[in-house]
Amino acid sequence: MLVVADSGSTKADWKLMGENGTTIELTTIGFNPNYHKKNVLVEALEKGIEGKVLSEEANEVYYYGSGCWDKGRNHIVEAALQQVFKTAKIEVHHDMLGAARATCGDEAGIACILGTGSNSLLYDGKKEVDNITNLGYLVGDEGSGSHLGKKLIRGYFYREMPAELIPKFEQLCPNGKQELVDKIYGSSTPAVYLASFGKFMAQNKTHPYLLNLIEESFDSFIRRHVCKYENHQNLPIHFVGSVAFYFKNILNDALKKKGLRLGIVIKRPIENLAQYHFGKRNSAKSPVV
Repeated sequence: MLVVADSGSTKADWKLMGENGTTIELTTIGFNPNYHKKNVLVEALEKGIEGKVLSEEANEVYYYGSGCWDKGRNHIVEAALQQVFKTAKIEVHHDMLGAARATCGDEAGIACILGTGSNSLLYDGKKEVDNITNLGYLVGDEGSGSHLGKKLIRGYFYREMPAELIPKFEQLCPNGKQELVDKIYGSSTPAVYLASFGKFMAQNKTHPYLLNLIEESFDSFIRRHVCKYENHQNLPIHFVGSVAFYFKNILNDALKKKGLRLGIVIKRPIENLAQYHFGKRNSAKSPVV
């Protein structure tokens, strides 16, 4: 059985494909080794597969996750996965490589994530070539849901939000400004809370004020990340993530203004990733003629 996973900090998508063509899809809570202990992933996965599949059937596991950018963090995830899939070969990679394989496949391109957070990668069709450092929601994450949330909340507190938007916005925090402050500074996952305001922006994205905030955020991401890659003018620029998906037209316009070409935009990379690995597995099994 082949197991492929794509995990953000909020949720994780899993695809388990048997030799006979059967497929099981799972969604569990997300896992990030920077924030969570090993047992969080173990418990979520064991609960997810219980009664659906025997863990010993898995012989290959490919996991792509947020926060998996070095050996130490990857080892935390590997240990958790090995505890569940005891006899499987396990590979853990950063979610950026997953985004590249899901969108670029075996072709060169620039792969980007615009979800709760943001990131990007220059990919040559086989491996990472360059990666502009992702500084996280406190300092960076331009173009992401958390970045949009911060801009929206600043506009509210600094009295820049148009009057007609304020009652709609305040419905999201009925206990007033203190509730906003408490949830931002008291939450264990403040980036996720900030990104939750993306739904409000998506529902009202034609409002000139919100449209301007979104355009500014995307322009910042493009300038500070995409435009730093060699040959970015000639490569397709692909995106995964809910922010890219729901604001695709605005994103496309932002790229066009800089003469850049939008490539594939997908909300969830798990389907493409599963097909990528399933294809590689079948190719490896096929006899050379």
